[in-house]
Amino acid sequence: MLRWRRVRFTLILAGVFGLMIGAHRNAVPVMLFRTEFIGLGAMLSFGLFEQWPRRLPRWLARWVLQLLGVALAIPMSTMLAYALTPGTPSDKEWMGPMIGIGLLIAPWAALAALVRQKEALARHQALAFDLERSELGRQALDARLRLLQAQIAPHFLFNTLANVQALVEAGSPQASDVLRSLIAYLRAAVPRLNDPATTLGQELELVRAYLELMHMRMPDRLQFALHADDAALSLRWPPMTLLTLVENAVRHGIDPSEEGGRIDVYVQQRGDRCHLRVIDTGTGPRHKASGLGTGLSTLNERLQLAFGGDAQLRVVAQLPQGACADVDFPALRATD
Repeated sequence: MLRWRRVRFTLILAGVFGLMIGAHRNAVPVMLFRTEFIGLGAMLSFGLFEQWPRRLPRWLARWVLQLLGVALAIPMSTMLAYALTPGTPSDKEWMGPMIGIGLLIAPWAALAALVRQKEALARHQALAFDLERSELGRQALDARLRLLQAQIAPHFLFNTLANVQALVEAGSPQASDVLRSLIAYLRAAVPRLNDPATTLGQELELVRAYLELMHMRMPDRLQFALHADDAALSLRWPPMTLLTLVENAVRHGIDPSEEGGRIDVYVQQRGDRCHLRVIDTGTGPRHKASGLGTGLSTLNERLQLAFGGDAQLRVVAQLPQGACADVDFPALRATD
């Protein structure tokens, strides 16, 4: 009822008319008091019926009640203002015109206030709708990210278990050591499968553990090295994605090659961007030249969701043989 903007508007509007009438009557202080008193009375009535009663019959709109309240407040406030400032009989003759002027101006001022109020409410509702839509969009994005992550994680685990099964069936003496290393690796990896984000340093630890497992399986056919800038280790990274790139290089590059090959992982930060490359000297990319394969397309979608579309995955053939998976993404700290 006593919002400062509303009070200020009322005082200014009533003051203008008080000065005009008071200058004509040579009674500026008295007329200024009366018009301000009348204006504040109409404003209080407008504010009162804005909140009371809380529930109205369906046939009565609140804005109609507010206009009626203002119309009733004008004559009552005018009579009370004149009672507080008694003047000459000729001065009291102005009571009727004052009521008429008030009834002419106050309802229009009230209508203007109602329009502004409706516009403010509409803006508030639009902002609330935009915020709700943004929140729903974020929730849908998180759900999509979790779905894609759930598709990738079992893919990696089943492939790794299949490798162990192949060693067991072949009667390899390394099967027990590989299985023991796999169990230790899974104890570290599985708790991170459902994490929304990790760091490149943690991801590189998992990649190293995975490559060590693969090296135990084919010691003469797989060599590897990890190269990472220290500053890049704390950067935010979607879990299991780098691991998927490395596993893809092993499964489709090193495994099919009779000579095996080498895998090098490079992580370089350049200003506000970071570049990640997984290079193998295997048989080369198996996806079509027109685009990524299904698994890499899913991984690319995860990267886009994780970095708000500001990431790019490219897979190209290496000469004389092999493939290079290159990821360019924003250098965001895990705390950002």
